[in-house]
Amino acid sequence: MIVARAKEEHHCEWRELATELQTKLEAVLSRVSELEHQHALAMKQIVGPKRERMPTPEEEAKKLEGNKSRGGYTNPEKRKKNAEAFAALPTTIVPHAIADEERRCPHCGDEVKPIGEGDTSVEYEWLPGRLVRRIHVVETGRCPCKMHYARGPAPHRVREGCTYGPALISKLIVDKCADAIPIYRVEKAMARAGIPLSRSTMNELLLLGADILAPLHALALGEMRCDPHVQADETSFRLQTSSTRPFVWTFLSPTITVYVFSENRSGETAKDILGGTTGSLTIDGYTGYNVVTDVDGRARTGCWSHARRYLFDALSTAPEAREGLDIILELFMVERKAISMNIVGAAAHHELRQRRSKEILERIRVWRDRMIPNFEPKSPMGAALRYMNNQWERLIAFLADPKIPIHNNASESALRIIALARKNSLFFGNAEAGRRFMVLYSLLATCDQHDVNPETYLADVLLRIQDHPKQRLGQLLPHRWKELFAASIPLADAT
Repeated sequence: MIVARAKEEHHCEWRELATELQTKLEAVLSRVSELEHQHALAMKQIVGPKRERMPTPEEEAKKLEGNKSRGGYTNPEKRKKNAEAFAALPTTIVPHAIADEERRCPHCGDEVKPIGEGDTSVEYEWLPGRLVRRIHVVETGRCPCKMHYARGPAPHRVREGCTYGPALISKLIVDKCADAIPIYRVEKAMARAGIPLSRSTMNELLLLGADILAPLHALALGEMRCDPHVQADETSFRLQTSSTRPFVWTFLSPTITVYVFSENRSGETAKDILGGTTGSLTIDGYTGYNVVTDVDGRARTGCWSHARRYLFDALSTAPEAREGLDIILELFMVERKAISMNIVGAAAHHELRQRRSKEILERIRVWRDRMIPNFEPKSPMGAALRYMNNQWERLIAFLADPKIPIHNNASESALRIIALARKNSLFFGNAEAGRRFMVLYSLLATCDQHDVNPETYLADVLLRIQDHPKQRLGQLLPHRWKELFAASIPLADAT
């Protein structure tokens, strides 16, 4: 009896020890999986490809066939468009005459006669930009009786007393904001071209342009608020005068892109911009937008690119994620088909989604439910599945409205220029400068949205806005300016 009891106690001790070791082993395995995931993400940031895009079946087939051209797959339409653009460039004929000593035949002494039109070849060359000085001479006069005086019109300037023209200010805005070139680099480039323009002067001209164009930013903000379909995102920036971390927010409608500077990431910015409006709001899972997606606010719609990103990040530790990525790719292929058919946002797009996307979403849901029991909730794959599960109603909201995008890529793309500026220029001098720069970034992004040349647009609007009727100021926003005024710009200015 005593021996049996001792054996039972011994077995209990071993069971407790085995349980303890099993718990420790599970904790270690979980930690190892977490470290492997973090290591894979770090390696991707350092040396790995940043792209998350998966090849389509057509691209895979072309890859297998080896049907590639230089720089990527063949694209006849793009090649034709490029050829037409090159053919439309200003052309100069550069003659290469026969040297005088070779014009006479050394045998018969006769002059060499041309054969045909000569050998022709094409070269594309860059001519550096030039800064020119214009001297405005305003004619004044009077009649012999000295009773009547006349004077020519005064020069049209961006602001009274400003000695720099709108095209120069436009170029500085595009260099600094659209191309993310720090002003000190612009200063060096101009010095090489013999232009003695200091960076302090260039900074003053940038802010002057922002102040002149500020009414258009306010107008664009109001029009974006009224649109029923909006996308939004945000990214951090830095201030030279503050240790806190401010943020740049972007809000997009199908016609307007607006940036807003905020000294924090609280939901107050979203409330100030979109509070009291209705419609849809396509965003990620950030809770700062909850204040405008309540019962009386906008309907929150999800982003399949974010859901896909979680799976992509989990792929290094969970190969099963590939199946989910392949199904999601089919969802994106439906949208690509709608683009190729030119039916985006139309009733035919809605019908296509109901016929194809709805069935794909059901397959994703079944796959997700099958995968959830196989992974720890805190593992990378578990987090990906949990995100899809928690955001499901928002992720399928696009089925109800063909104008709702299935992802938030447009707003993320709009923030790339902000991220590039953060990398190249490091910070804004102060919060007020950040707000003024949002005017410039907003107009440039809207120009890009509508394929408008920003230098031509800004050079024209910097002067036109001064005399334009206030009640029709909306005509100067890039998409309407393109329809109303772009054709009146001389070709030399437009290019």
